[in-house]
Parts: sequence; C-alpha cells; structure tokens
Amino acid sequence: MSTETKSHPTELNLHQKSRVLEIAFTDGSHFELPCEYLRVYSPSAEVRGHGPGTGTLQVGKEDVGITRIEPVGSYAVCLHFDDGHNTGIYAWDTLYDLGIHREEYWRDYLRHLEEAGHRHRDIGAGRTDGEADS
Repeated sequence: MSTETKSHPTELNLHQKSRVLEIAFTDGSHFELPCEYLRVYSPSAEVRGHGPGTGTLQVGKEDVGITRIEPVGSYAVCLHFDDGHNTGIYAWDTLYDLGIHREEYWRDYLRHLEEAGHRHRDIGAGRTDGEADS
C-alpha cells in the first residue's frame, strides 16, 4: 500500500447505520469505505506487524463500526472502532490509497481469509455499489 498524494480530504462523513466512512479529496476523488475494510487494513503495528510478513489477519470484523474520529495534527485521523481498536493512525495518503485500491485490497483480504481457513460471513461487506446512508 503506497499511493502517495498531495491531496487531502475536503469532507469526512461517517454513516453509522451502514458503517461506511465517506471521504472526498481535493483532487475530486470520492470514496466510500466500509468500517470493516478500514479495520482489517488498520495501519497499526497490532494489525500490520513490525516488519514484512508479521501482520495479523483480522477475522470476524463484519459488524465492526467506528465510534469516534479523532484528528491527528493536520495530516491524519485516528479511528476508534467499537471492538476497542484505536491505535491506527490513518494518514491522508493511507486513506487515499485504501480508496484507490479498495477492490484489489478487499479481494486480497478475502483470499487471505480463505487461505487461513476462515469464511467471510457476508461477502457483500466489501461492496462497491457506493450505497451509504445519511
């Protein structure tokens, strides 16, 4: 994950009912990222690990939601999830990268789940239909 951008968010809206974070960037890009997707791709050391190949596969996060969005300077946000996870700092570049590569990363996640012997309860959680509630 390494898309570098000079763009930054102009809008950040959490749709709690559908568990989607909607983000608009200065370059006109617009993403709707499910909370589950953001949780399983948290940039925290707890999830990613401390080096290549040391990450921890996140399982059973289908119903996770975001309870709070905390600004971190002018470059990032810390997302607080209702499963207690709150150590990931999501820099603007990270959120942009997650948006641009959403379908690819989601397929990778589902493949990793399957390879580890887990089955995702709702394949639709990584949906790309753009639906979000207000």
